Amino acid sequence: MKVLFAMIAMVFLLSPVMGSADRGHADPTSDLLRAKDQALLDAIAPGDRKAWDDALAANAVYVDENGVVMNRAEFLKQLEPLPAGASGSLRIASYSANFSGDLATVIHTDDEQENYHGQMLHAQYLMTETWRRDAGDWKLYMVHAYAVLKDPPPMDLPAQSLAEYAGRYSGGGDLVYIIEWDGRQLKGGRPGKAASPLQVEIRDVLFVSGQPRVRKIFQRNGSGRITGFVDRREGEDLVWRREMKSGS
Repeated sequence: MKVLFAMIAMVFLLSPVMGSADRGHADPTSDLLRAKDQALLDAIAPGDRKAWDDALAANAVYVDENGVVMNRAEFLKQLEPLPAGASGSLRIASYSANFSGDLATVIHTDDEQENYHGQMLHAQYLMTETWRRDAGDWKLYMVHAYAVLKDPPPMDLPAQSLAEYAGRYSGGGDLVYIIEWDGRQLKGGRPGKAASPLQVEIRDVLFVSGQPRVRKIFQRNGSGRITGFVDRREGEDLVWRREMKSGS
């Protein structure tokens, strides 16, 4: 599926936003940049390189949501129409711009609606940009794209299956995580801190709502008994071993 837009906010936390229509400030320059950005989004699905060629500065840099850094030529080369069976659109949902002379830093979120072989998909992107006015014309110098993560849909498991996850787990030293089952809800947390509800993505994969980067993946021995779990984030695992009760 074709890479669409998104942006991570590693941006400048500057003074209050100027010229942001989303905050009730009418500003012609902000409106101009927003229109330029929407035109660039409209050019993604058809692979319109000309729109991007006109907007990008000669030494522009684009960082996509997978962390791939591309110069101007590399970005334009990979910009192609959506493949057969796919169609979609990107629309700006929120927009803010900060200005300092001929420099503008922009953050906007974009909603994507895509029809992929008859199935409707929705995604949201966070975009961070640097624009500069060169000889009276605004040019795009930097784009950083980030796909906004969201929680997966939770599924139900029988109460007996949920109760299996309850226990005390050690990450080594004084690192302890406790999972409790009260007959209705799984909760987990560190001792002395408020426990968070745990949801099931699929069997043996749990998550905490609002933490879409992390999954708790449970491990079992040959007899099917849970021996521990890993907290997995961006492919890196924090390992937890289940503390067995005496005589168990």
